[in-house]
Amino acid sequence: MPKFNVSDLKQLKENQKKVALTVAYDYSIAKAVQVSQLDAILVGDSGGMVNLGYSSTVPTTLIQMISFCQAVSRGAPEIFLIGDLPFGSYEVSSKQAVKSAVKLVKLGGVNSIKLEGGTRVASKVKAIVDAGIPVMGHLGITPQSSASTSGYRPYGRTRQEIIELKKDMLELERAGVFSILLEGVVSEITKVARNWVNVPVYGIGSGSDVDGQLVLSYDILGLYPDFKPKFAKKYISDAISKIQEDNSDFKNIGFFDIAVKSFELYKQEILNNKFPSEEYKYSIGKENQNLLEFAQEI
Repeated sequence: MPKFNVSDLKQLKENQKKVALTVAYDYSIAKAVQVSQLDAILVGDSGGMVNLGYSSTVPTTLIQMISFCQAVSRGAPEIFLIGDLPFGSYEVSSKQAVKSAVKLVKLGGVNSIKLEGGTRVASKVKAIVDAGIPVMGHLGITPQSSASTSGYRPYGRTRQEIIELKKDMLELERAGVFSILLEGVVSEITKVARNWVNVPVYGIGSGSDVDGQLVLSYDILGLYPDFKPKFAKKYISDAISKIQEDNSDFKNIGFFDIAVKSFELYKQEILNNKFPSEEYKYSIGKENQNLLEFAQEI
């Protein structure tokens, strides 16, 4: 059983304690995450890109996601797991969404699921929650749609985006999500948006004013060469240096040990409010400072 559940995550928010999350797709990385005692793993549809070589997350199938989830659940049985519903597995109807979510939980072994979108998927979120499955919402840069619409650019630099963000966050909360993941939202707007809802708000590239941080394990370890987001900090060099300091017999250290130390350093920096520093944040920009006041007033 995972050491955390939905109630525990909410309690951490109330106690103002931050959560360290990562994304994993396979047994060995998941096992390293568990040893390092991170708090939760998202089994992301980005596994289609990182592990299978797709150019986006869109081709990833539910069957592939079940396989990723099974591997991670075997490697990290004590970690709270969130399974990603891939594109095409929930958009058609609430019935389809519930059926797909049930498969990820029953066959994949995850404790909850995540899906992208706000108002447009609120009815599906409610149906899944009513079926007894915890749901994480996902707003801001949503990879399943961003690649073909707005591209991977920071979110929250227009009035319309701010209006939509607040509306979507409130709709997701009403639908019953246990948390909301904000991806690529400019840090100044995230600081305001966090107070629009009562559920935990986690960030991936959305500044430091959130209840927890998420960075892909493959970015933390520098294992994915095709794309490096601004917010993705590599910890592997610092991990190697730290291991060399603590171990005279470095030749017997393997990559698993380095991965564990990398995740430990990542968690320490989150808890000590050292990550993300300014170089890993998206800013609203000097020319858009009026939008901050707008966000505070709507």
